Amino acid sequence: MSKKVLIVEDEIFVALEIEQIVEDAGFDVGAIAADRAAALASADACDIALVDLNLRDGPTGPQIGMELASRHGVRVIYITANPAQIGEASVAALGVITKPFRPHSVAAALKLAAAENPELLAAEIMGFTPFPPPGSWNGMESRG
Repeated sequence: MSKKVLIVEDEIFVALEIEQIVEDAGFDVGAIAADRAAALASADACDIALVDLNLRDGPTGPQIGMELASRHGVRVIYITANPAQIGEASVAALGVITKPFRPHSVAAALKLAAAENPELLAAEIMGFTPFPPPGSWNGMESRG
């Protein structure tokens, strides 16, 4: 059974590009959401979420990522041109892909998110910055 991916992106052409990458990588697109309400409404039907930070309803991406992970058990990967805006919401995600992204980086990150032990594969993905698993750092100041 293929994992379902939620694409949280308000720029339609970017969302459609990501949708094609997701399908080419062998995953199903569960939904495309342009704001918090649509993302959370689609959360239960998805396993993985690719989340932009700045959406139609403002910079809600970090909060969406936190809610998707904590309330719905979705594995989150942020896709953004502004990774510094993620802040403490990084604890809810596997990592971040910086825009502009390479299609193979997104595909590899999806395979990482679908893996049983995603931490083992993270270092192999160009353009992907993994976040450490919760509890593996002594504090946020260690993230540099």
